[in-house]
This record gives sequence, structure tokens and C-alpha cells, in this order.
Amino acid sequence: MSQNQSDADKQPLPVETAGHDHSSAAPEHRAGFVAIIGRPNVGKSTLLNAILGQKIAITAPKPQTTRSRLLGILTLAEAQIVFVDTPGIHRPRHKLGEYMVQQAVMALPDADVILWIVDIAEPPFAEDEQIALLLAQKAAGRPVVIGCNKVDLVNASTLAERQAVFSALVAPTALVTLAAARGQGIDDLIAVLRPLLPLSPPYYPADQVTDVQERFIAAELVREAVIHHLREEVPHAVAVVVDEFKTRGPEMTYIAATVYVERESQKGIVLGLGGRMLKQIGQQARVGIEEMLETKVYLELWVKVVPHWRRDLTYLRRFGYAAE
Repeated sequence: MSQNQSDADKQPLPVETAGHDHSSAAPEHRAGFVAIIGRPNVGKSTLLNAILGQKIAITAPKPQTTRSRLLGILTLAEAQIVFVDTPGIHRPRHKLGEYMVQQAVMALPDADVILWIVDIAEPPFAEDEQIALLLAQKAAGRPVVIGCNKVDLVNASTLAERQAVFSALVAPTALVTLAAARGQGIDDLIAVLRPLLPLSPPYYPADQVTDVQERFIAAELVREAVIHHLREEVPHAVAVVVDEFKTRGPEMTYIAATVYVERESQKGIVLGLGGRMLKQIGQQARVGIEEMLETKVYLELWVKVVPHWRRDLTYLRRFGYAAE
């Protein structure tokens, strides 16, 4: 599915040339897959939500929030861009971490374009060098676009310096500056990505935005609320499984979910004094789920302990983190 390019075509495009209106593009329809990769906490999921104009991926100011691949489908009149949001590439410390990195690596060979999101406010980390090596091994010949995120945090000279350093790692097809949290640079990014996709009819119906069920997103919104309310290692040890998801009339949805942790002490933290913390978590999650479903939601949460589930393949599969 990838396109072959000459060395001349692989020269980075000036950022300012990417600002044309993608709605006036050529009539030939293009469609393809864009793998979003990067180290943890660089804004990949925030960017995907901004591109789609709605929330399908949870976000948090903590690394390793995204655990599984997630499709975000942008359908335009002249193109359909299927974004594949992936977990941050890092050095794993348990089987869950291995699964997360595997999810990112597996997205590379099938992608038509690689969108490498970097935090331009910081110099390259060891994980960035690891990503450059992965691209050379798993995505040779595919266009690589570097999305320089958090551009609002640097001045012009620092931006140019960092762009040069990242470009030296992979020789990108294009560079685009972004401030994903503000929605800045989205049109520029789409304008760069579209012509890199193959000529093709759409892969998905025009009204489909993602490939996951509402049940999955509901579980993720509960986990996001846990991440926002708790600190230290507790959020990393949490898994959420929706046990029941039932429609009760046109205006009410009943959801029962279990929050799994690894230790009794973590269970106490999630519950809080008199169950107050779990109530706060449920209140935040319910707001997001109601926005997604456009109904009222009755959300019931339970907390259970499964020791060392992040290292147990049986529970990884049960919780949806199934690594081959």
C-alpha cells in the first residue's frame, strides 16, 4: 500500500507550504492508513481527538495512557484518512508494557504513511532514537511526516534547531508544526498527508469515526477518570472492564464496570474514605460517557484485586490486552 518516492521527494517540505486549503484538492479520491507513533506523553491522542473534532481516545498528563491501537477515521469529500493511534514507544517493564510497544510496532508495516509526533519543546530522547531505528527496520520506503507538537512552547530559533535534529534521525518527507491541545496546525497536517495516500475509494462508511464499540470507550473513560484523580503508580496498575452495557429506554443507559488493581492498598486508594474517591471517579466518567452516548447514564463501579495482572497473560487477554 505504500508509495515509492525518489530521494528528491523525501526532502522535508517547508512548513509554510503546507497551509493550502485541502478542500480544493484534485478530484481523484485517496484513502489510506496513517500510523501515529511517538514516545509516551507527546500528545498523540490529543491530536487525534482534535483532528476528528470529538473524543474517542482518552488523554492524561501522565505517560503510557494509551494501551491499545485505536482507529480514528476522518472522511473528507476527496479523501478518507484512517489514523491509527498507538501506545507510546518505551522500554517495557512487564508483559503489559511489551504488549503496548508491540501494538505500536505492528502498526508500522501496514501503514501508508507514518506520522511521527515529537515534543518539539524537548530534545530527542533515547526513545526517539529507538523510534528512528524502528522506522528504518519496519517502515523503509514509506513516507514519514514529523509532527512537531507543542510548538507554542518554543521560540523560532529553538524550533529550527530541534527540527534539524529530528530530521537528521529519519530524513522526513515533511515537517508540520502543531499545538494539538489548541487545535493548531490541523489543516496544515491534513494538507500534507492527503497527497501521500494512494488513490483508493473509502475503506469505511462516511459516518463512521472509529472501529471500537461504545462499550470499549466507556471503559476507557472510567480509566481516564482514575488517571486524573490518582497519582503515583496506581493508574498504571488499573484495568477497567465493562461487565454490563444495557439500554433502558431511549434516554437511559445502564453500565456496570469493574476497576481492577494489583494490591489491596491500591483498592483502598481507589475507593477512598467511605467510597468517596470512587464516587468522584464515577461522576467524571459518567459525564464523558453521557456526552458520547447522548443519553443519561447510570454508572455502577466495583473494585477488585488481581495480584500482578500486568504480568499474567491470562488476565491480559481477559482485560483485552491480548498479545500474540
